[in-house]
Amino acid sequence: MIDVLIVGAGPNGLMLACELALAGVHPVVLERHATPTGEPRANGVVGQVVRLLDRRDLYTRLSAESTPPSPQPAFTFGAFPLDLTMLAENPHYVLGVPQAQLEATLAARAAELGVDLRRGHEVVDLRQRPDVVEVCLADGTQLTARFLVGADGGRSAVRRLAGIDFPGVTYDRSVSRTATVTVPASFLDPDTGALRVPGHGVVPPFLHTRTERGLIAWAPFPGRPAILSTTEWPDVPTSDENPMSLAELRASVARVLGADVPLGEPDGPGPGLLRRLNGQNTRIAARYRAGRVLLVGDAAHVHPAIGGPGLNLGLQDAANLGWKLAATVRGWAPQGLLDTYETERRPVAERVVMSTQAQSALIGPGDEITGLRELFAELLRTPEVTGHIAALMSGADIHYPADPADPLAGRSAPDVVVDGDHGPVRLAELTRTARPLLLDSTGVYAEVAAPWRDRVDIVTGALRGTTATALLVRPDCFVAWSAGDADTLRASLTHHFGLPG
Repeated sequence: MIDVLIVGAGPNGLMLACELALAGVHPVVLERHATPTGEPRANGVVGQVVRLLDRRDLYTRLSAESTPPSPQPAFTFGAFPLDLTMLAENPHYVLGVPQAQLEATLAARAAELGVDLRRGHEVVDLRQRPDVVEVCLADGTQLTARFLVGADGGRSAVRRLAGIDFPGVTYDRSVSRTATVTVPASFLDPDTGALRVPGHGVVPPFLHTRTERGLIAWAPFPGRPAILSTTEWPDVPTSDENPMSLAELRASVARVLGADVPLGEPDGPGPGLLRRLNGQNTRIAARYRAGRVLLVGDAAHVHPAIGGPGLNLGLQDAANLGWKLAATVRGWAPQGLLDTYETERRPVAERVVMSTQAQSALIGPGDEITGLRELFAELLRTPEVTGHIAALMSGADIHYPADPADPLAGRSAPDVVVDGDHGPVRLAELTRTARPLLLDSTGVYAEVAAPWRDRVDIVTGALRGTTATALLVRPDCFVAWSAGDADTLRASLTHHFGLPG
């Protein structure tokens, strides 16, 4: 009997597998591709999930940096530059790492944790019984699991086989083209990496540039091929019959900028990125759970990629679901804990959808949009508006349902440092095991939580980086409780982590 069967070995499925393994549940992961595809997809991780990766000891592996992540001084929203240096507290983090590298790192970590990853296996049917899910593979193999999780993308077979609707909208009025390219050295600013285009001017790096004819983005990543992309709104839909070519992208660039940019094949081994997308989808699954079947990541929600929120959303889905599903499998989950996965994560997906739809509107063509952009540019000169947008983009505004009298409960845990008997320790060093954690500067609350020691780690010492004298931190690094009294702590421990062992 398999405890948890995960379908899909992308970042979300692998992250969930690691979370389950850290919690003492060893899942089986099925991937229909026999080998990693290596297909260029996402180019980085954006938002608060960078802090989560640090708190699982994955940030150093991905970045090769020995220091903790630092907020990004600038970003973009709807083709507007965001000056984040004006903020007293900047919540926006960026980790520039290709998705293939992220997947490889997560796969290596899953192997270290004993996860059973089986490639070349495709799910073609499933049937639920009261206590198990029976899964049929394309080769006729039958598998039985206590729970099944679909992490198999926007065209999820698990979602379809479970009978979960995927309502939303599909727009066909835009065409996006993206490729890895080289450009002549004369077109590059040696100091900034910007494109200098005769007849147009400067196209800054790592930002979106809007014209009345479309959108262009230039990303000269250090140590790997540069990526150039455009978005247009043609009067006549573009056919998908012919594959995308560099000549097609070059023609699109000329239309958007009103000037020509010579494009060449990327340096180094392939496969290079060469992709055309007609239209875009915005959909959220009608349910995140149907009995013993759950959905995570793109299987639960799809949206435009503008602003790069997809991995921030999906990986934090996995962190939220992992400890709750493990608690259910291991038998100590309080009643209804697993259902809070959807009640907490669906509103986050809805906000991401709202954000990407708003950005899609702001980059569109037309004089009315240009007028709207002039007003929006004025608003973004104020720290209040920029801070609100930065919190939305990064996911720092997430506030799960919690005791309204507790100002920290339901929010991401601050980057606390604990001064204990063995010197200062960062919260990120204490959360690598993905166990619930009580931080106590008084010693009083540690005694209250002692009956939960089988599932809650207790650390005492002075706390820096928070005004609270104690914090109860969930495995997904959100605050469950901040110092009230002994009774409220017992209630929170029971509510989140069940009755004492």
